[in-house]
Amino acid sequence: MATYVETRDVRIFLDPGVSVSPDRYSMPPHTIELDRRREMLEAIKEWVNVSDVVIITHYHYDHHNPDEICLYRGKDVILKHPRENINQSQKQRAASLLGLIEPCASSVRTADAQEFEFGNTRVAFSSPLLHGTSPSLGFVVGVLIEDDQKLLYTSDVQGPLNQESADFIVTQQPDIIILDGPPTYLVGSHYKKSDIVHAMENIRKIISSTTAKTLIIDHHLLRDLHWQDYVTELRGVKETIKVCSAAEYLGKKVDIFEARRKELYGGQACE
Repeated sequence: MATYVETRDVRIFLDPGVSVSPDRYSMPPHTIELDRRREMLEAIKEWVNVSDVVIITHYHYDHHNPDEICLYRGKDVILKHPRENINQSQKQRAASLLGLIEPCASSVRTADAQEFEFGNTRVAFSSPLLHGTSPSLGFVVGVLIEDDQKLLYTSDVQGPLNQESADFIVTQQPDIIILDGPPTYLVGSHYKKSDIVHAMENIRKIISSTTAKTLIIDHHLLRDLHWQDYVTELRGVKETIKVCSAAEYLGKKVDIFEARRKELYGGQACE
């Protein structure tokens, strides 16, 4: 979900983290995944280097990096409140991160339900939204960046599975939505099929109830080998919106790894 956004007034980097799943199909990350992780971390560093503001929407390690202090040095950092509406593990991670970045960041401010202006660019944050369906995984903040257009970055609302998250998106009436998508690969282990059905209903509502022209759906959904089936379904909701993955939006090849881990270990990806 790491994303760079540039307006006429400010350059913003959202969630400068990248990680790989430590276990999928009872298999550790393949070397191809680890190589791509290093490649993406270097790309994040390059884009953060030209950014003015770094935003952290929550404290999972695929959204922030406590080992690369260079990501925060001299930056205006706006982050999810480190002590309020947060679960215990993220509270500990937040405290550790703050201890590292406060001496080197240009400023550190909390994001929850706040609004900031950078020239004519407005950056507005949601109230804390559930990371899924219960507080056990903590909370995230959604981010609206408004200049000539409105871009909404949902962070990990996991679908959205939660009605409050869906309502927040619709209320903002964004032009571009970056959505993390439903965790379809977790049906049976963490979620019920009905949860995913509800998430898809929420996305259809977002498409039909907003004037958004682009819906970029990625992250959780692309951990499913059959992610394209869900995107194809959503493309049929309204002709005036483009529904695509992040790679497709950038005109790049869709290159998923975690969902293909069995294949990677079978050697097919190296032929």
